[in-house]
Amino acid sequence: MPSGAGLGFRRALVGAFDEADLSTVGFMELAPENWIGVGGALKKQLRRYTERFPFVCHGLSLSLGSPSPLDEELVRAVGRFLDEHQISLYSEHLSYCSDEGHLYDLLPIPFTAEAVRYVAARIRRVQDILGRRIAVENVSYYASLGGELSEADFVKAVLQEADCELLLDVNNVYVNSVNHRYDPREFIAAMPGERLAYYHIAGHYDEAPDLLVDTHGSAVKREVWGLLDYAYGRFGTRPTLLERDFNFPPMSELLAEIGEIRALQTRHAPREACHAS
Repeated sequence: MPSGAGLGFRRALVGAFDEADLSTVGFMELAPENWIGVGGALKKQLRRYTERFPFVCHGLSLSLGSPSPLDEELVRAVGRFLDEHQISLYSEHLSYCSDEGHLYDLLPIPFTAEAVRYVAARIRRVQDILGRRIAVENVSYYASLGGELSEADFVKAVLQEADCELLLDVNNVYVNSVNHRYDPREFIAAMPGERLAYYHIAGHYDEAPDLLVDTHGSAVKREVWGLLDYAYGRFGTRPTLLERDFNFPPMSELLAEIGEIRALQTRHAPREACHAS
């Protein structure tokens, strides 16, 4: 099982991983779509790391909210990949990215009761095929679709209806709180802590004082560290993944951020969570 502070397994970083001291890294995460069917030297490279570290899989293209039929062939391929590499946890985005073809973006689902039922049914089907619970991630979005529910109530309703777990992306909470003008701590406090599987943190870009863009291309900002600290205080520590998808810095900088996660986890480790739900 994953624990501690984790790093995303990116092909562009493997060479740096080979040279670095990764003793402070507790687990790694990959997108299964980028590795399913890969063979030869790349597969051997991956196997070296899946035998060394616990891994989680974070999907990119299942498109849980899509109007198109669920890609059950992909789900089964993911299941085989999880079994092959003995990966215990699979997560996906609470969004959609396809409609008769891939849209190459993660688009928000309307916050309605009908959408809750629709998406939850698709999540339950994924879980039935895999024979395990999955985690879904709260996503960043830039246009408010309106609807009957708040973002927090929508996420909670999907988790309850689908009986799945939560991947809480702290950076997405902060980005959305600025862009859509709500209190990020209230959002986190509203989440069901008993369903919390792990956290994501990442960097974002300040386009304007009232417009932040979730990029995963820079260091984690002070406000996001503060929000992670708050989440740990609220729910206790969980495995926490540092996302970095491009504009990669030297490994020393990534490992310094891993050190910040570990320091927060150490500080909160003796404490009981203030609220478990």
